[in-house]
Amino acid sequence: MTPINPTDAPAGGLIANDARIDLHTHSVRSDGRGTPAQVMREAKDAGLDIVALTDHDTVAGWDEARAEAQRIGLGFVPGIELTTRVQRDTQHKFTVHLLAYLPDPENEALKRILGESVSSRVDRLQAITERLSADFDITWEHVLEVLADGKVAGRPAIADAMIERGIIDSREPFFDWVRPGTKYYVPNRGVPETVDAIGLVRAAGGVPIVAHPMARGGGPKPGEPMPRAHFLELIDAGLAGFEAHHRDVPAHATEWFVQLAAEFNLLVTGSSDYHGTGKPNLLGENLTPPATLAAIIAQSTNPSLASLSHGIN
Repeated sequence: MTPINPTDAPAGGLIANDARIDLHTHSVRSDGRGTPAQVMREAKDAGLDIVALTDHDTVAGWDEARAEAQRIGLGFVPGIELTTRVQRDTQHKFTVHLLAYLPDPENEALKRILGESVSSRVDRLQAITERLSADFDITWEHVLEVLADGKVAGRPAIADAMIERGIIDSREPFFDWVRPGTKYYVPNRGVPETVDAIGLVRAAGGVPIVAHPMARGGGPKPGEPMPRAHFLELIDAGLAGFEAHHRDVPAHATEWFVQLAAEFNLLVTGSSDYHGTGKPNLLGENLTPPATLAAIIAQSTNPSLASLSHGIN
């Protein structure tokens, strides 16, 4: 495969036309099940040519993933899945996950927001645990024991604590109980407003893509009006595109996002959102075209792109 070398080609470098690219995976650095190196090996075994590691609100897995990708001859794209929230509309408040590709990890504003998001996540976990403790034999101390083993402060840590206590056998029941609309659900309010996060990613030289928009029934049903005004606001803020090809995005939403992207000359990506073995998402089940990755690289203004891109090969 011809190497990607953004420093040699202003248009984003050369990528083989048949490259198989998955731009959304997770490791144990957030809520995945494998180490960053393991995710890279699994991607290679799955026949991928280029893969992005996009852990939630952290860049902690980049160095390990990049080193392993270089060792095994896999292209690596550094990314983050930022937790953001639409909060300005008092009637409609909801979480939006924003994929940020090739941002400068040393950008001070980005580092501050990531730190605040992680701190907010801990507060949220404690609030969820307190609600659960009214009905189950689970306390914050039990969750802290799980976190002490190196788990990241995400909701799976509560699920694992409940598994260890014999309350549930797997994580699945927990996520059924702790979803929007249930009495145990607590929104993550200590995260940036989505419009502000888009500007932050751009200022850090990154390229913002909305992850799995309107996934899991979170948007209008077929035939209902689509939230055009909301997405026009994100586009005006500098949004680069949509992860429209994702197993959780319904077909009518995918079609609408593809049309909206064409109207505004935005990017459309496809990804697996891989969280490790034992989960339904399979590496490479949705792919991003090579030309789209080249466009992402071309849009990045990260001053450290030369060093960051050494793993894209």
